[in-house]
Formats: sequence, structure tokens, C-alpha cells
Amino acid sequence: MTPADEHLRPEPGSIADLYSEPGFGVENLPYASFAPPGGNPQLGVRIGFRVLGVSAIVQSDGTASQSLLKAVDGHNLDGLLMAGRSTWDELRGLITKQLVSADATSTLESYDLHDVTLFMPFTVADYVDFYASEHHATNVGRIFRPDQLPLTSNWKHLPIGYHGRSGTIVVSGTEIPRPKGLRPEPEGFPSFGPTRKLDIEAEIGFVIGGSAPGGEVSLSDAQNFIFGSVLVNDWSARDIQAFEYVPLGPFLGKSFATSISPWVVPIAALASALVEPPPRDENLAAYLDDSRSPAFGLDIDLEVAIDDVIVSRPPFASMYWTPAQMLAHMTVNGASLRSGDFFASGTVSGPGKEQRGSLLELTWNGTDPLAMPTGEKMSFLEDGAYVVIGATAPGPLGTRIGFGEVSGRIMPPT
Repeated sequence: MTPADEHLRPEPGSIADLYSEPGFGVENLPYASFAPPGGNPQLGVRIGFRVLGVSAIVQSDGTASQSLLKAVDGHNLDGLLMAGRSTWDELRGLITKQLVSADATSTLESYDLHDVTLFMPFTVADYVDFYASEHHATNVGRIFRPDQLPLTSNWKHLPIGYHGRSGTIVVSGTEIPRPKGLRPEPEGFPSFGPTRKLDIEAEIGFVIGGSAPGGEVSLSDAQNFIFGSVLVNDWSARDIQAFEYVPLGPFLGKSFATSISPWVVPIAALASALVEPPPRDENLAAYLDDSRSPAFGLDIDLEVAIDDVIVSRPPFASMYWTPAQMLAHMTVNGASLRSGDFFASGTVSGPGKEQRGSLLELTWNGTDPLAMPTGEKMSFLEDGAYVVIGATAPGPLGTRIGFGEVSGRIMPPT
């Protein structure tokens, strides 16, 4: 253990010593909104399979600033997000100090993870979904435009994205009714009804704190606004999407639901997961040129399971565009940034077939169905299907950082 990591060493009998588990040690400390049995929602932090109230930790320390006490005195992350980077760092240091100290154990109450109720971790302001995986974009191009180049001419010059619907972002475990809409038909006239091509999109999402009323967040300043990350399943109705998206892009095929994990992993916990992005094939505009910037790719390994069968393991390290570039691009035109804004990476896919983050790619739009252990063939999601996406990333000293999971079950249409 290096001197810089000495603060991570739990004292015997400390909360961290008693409860740390792989993926959720003191090097992680993700936040959530939770309610203990019989209690009200509050901001919590996770260690192993235990959850502690953040406000109680701060109050027990006795050295916290009034601004920090105010920032964590709420039912979710909203107050902390508004407080900004210096307060985030102060809180993380204080929580770490308390959890590794044996003296604090008797004064801190923790709750079993299975006994608490988890809620949306923050109030979503605006939502942008990107299209940042070259492998995903290439696969989609080959599926739908087989006689053209798979990537559009703009793809390697900017991170393509669209403004999503923040009001239908839901927390993990929320049931997803099958959406309805207009579907293309072979005879040319569309039909209205439940989607026949309900799909998943395995993504990583990023939670924004602070504000930039004038926009234009630089690559070097991105770390001051990205508070943390979550797992995302951006459910997609592929047939509805295919009929509606020309000329303005996704709408009803996407807006019915986007699920996120309840645990927000602080960006500070991912310092050991930072990696260089793939080599750039085109010269980039100055605001996107990261050739001289600190690495902001992330080595996150995702895992997608449908009905308890692992169908894909997408690698986030293969993403062409980084979170810093996505944030710089969405603000470069002067668009304001505010606390609670949220953006997602788009489908994470790697070069291998087993690394594709959507059923559209895994089954090549249904022409090559997945063979399930039951003997059945699966092209897209049927009613009752249960989808779970998990992920881990490298942590300090050979540890792993866990993200928990984002899950959802498909229900019949309303």
C-alpha cells in the first residue's frame, strides 16, 4: 500500500473492516436514495451489503462545514450535486475517514441492503443520449444500410446525440410495459399496436453537478461537473423507431422508459479505471481534441443477462468518444448546464459478437436469433423477460469497483 492509499486501510473493528465486500469496499462508496425499514427516504452510502445514512455520518464527525451539512440533508443527491466539486471531495474524504475508523463504529447505524427501499438517486433535469460506440454504430449501419458505408460522414467528427425524455427515466426494478406505436408493414401502410421488436441498450450514464449557465465546458473542466456514473438500459422499440426516426430522430421508440441503477458511483472512485480512448482516425476540432488532455476513457466491463442467461459482455474501454468529449460537445454551442443534468453513452458494443450491447446487433435484427438454454430462439424481448445489466471497473490496489445492477421486467402492453 502506497502512502497515498494509506487512508483506505480499515482499522480492525471499523465499519469498512466489518462489512467490506468485493466491489463495494471503501475505495468505492456509491450513493443512493434509500429508506430504512419504517423510515423516510434519505441520502445513503454503500459499503459491502450495508447502507448508512450520509447525514448521520457527517453529523457524527464533528468537523464538517455547514455547507456540507446542508448539502446532504435531503432525500437524494440533489443538494450534494448543487454544492459542487469541493464539497463532493470534502464529503468523500469525511466518509472514508469515518468508515475506516474503529472509533466511529459504535456511533454509526447501518442497514442491511436487503431491508431497505431504493429510489431514484437524483432528480433528472435534462437528458441527452449519445451514440459513442464505433462498433455499435458500424453494426447498425451494416444492418440498415448494407449498400453504403456503415458510418455516416459526420460520425468521427463529433459525438452524435439526441435530447431524450427525462420524465421517463426510472430506477432499477421498475416494470416496463410493452410500448405501442406505428409499426412499418411489408405492404407499405403502417399498423398501430405493441412493438414487435422490443430491445435493450446496455449503456453507462453520467450524472452532472454544479452549473454552467453559459455552457462551453472544456475537456479539462469536465471532471468538475461529472459527479458520478450509473448503469443504463435505454429500452428501445426498434420497429416504432424505424418508422418514425426520419427526419428528426428517435421519439416514441425511445421515450417510453430508460432504466438506471440506484447506485451512483463517484467519478473519484474510477480514477484507476481511466484509460486512453481508441486512436482517432480524423483530426478533431479544438474543443474535442483530447490528444493532449488527461485520459478520460473508462475501463468498465459490462455484463448483460436475460432470464438469468448471460448474452453479452460489452467493454466500455472500446468507446470511441469519451464522457469528457460528450460533455464538451453538448455545451459548446452555449447550451446551459445545470445540476441534475444527465447523459448516457449510447449502446456499448465491442468488436466481438459476444460483446454487442443490444439484441438488434446480437441477433442481426432478428435474422440470427440467440439460442437459449431452454431450446427456444430469441430475437427480441417477449413479455415476462427479465433483463439485468451489471458492471465492474478496476479500483486501486487490485480491487474492483462495483456498479450494482440495473434490472427490469417486460410487462404486457396497457
